[in-house]
Amino acid sequence: MPVPVQSNSAPQAIGAYSQGMVHDGLLYLSGQIPLDPATGQMMEGDFTLQIRRVLDNLQAVCEAAGGRLQDAIKLQVYLTDLRYFAQVNQAMEAEFAPPYPARAVVQVAALPRGAQVEIDGIVALGKAD
Repeated sequence: MPVPVQSNSAPQAIGAYSQGMVHDGLLYLSGQIPLDPATGQMMEGDFTLQIRRVLDNLQAVCEAAGGRLQDAIKLQVYLTDLRYFAQVNQAMEAEFAPPYPARAVVQVAALPRGAQVEIDGIVALGKAD
């Protein structure tokens, strides 16, 4: 039976979904956008800082499930403009060590609350270091 994951260190869901669900040793992360969990406000400005906020939000949900983002198996990155592709790669290189998670990056017409980036994914729980 899937188990929902809730973290107060990540933005609360803005719809009918859970921040994450654990099933059979895998954490399925719902998409996170650059919302500040303390204020509920969207981060503005520097795109690199927006990606960092998204990754921090995902990490908070991972920690609530007893895991860590660095054990991601697959990530999906949604951008409203692919010109940010290089900045996504830089953020991923800073966050993860090889072998990197499988990943897709797609351009979309729009994201919730006018976000420029959203990331979701699948994380292996209980991975040995």
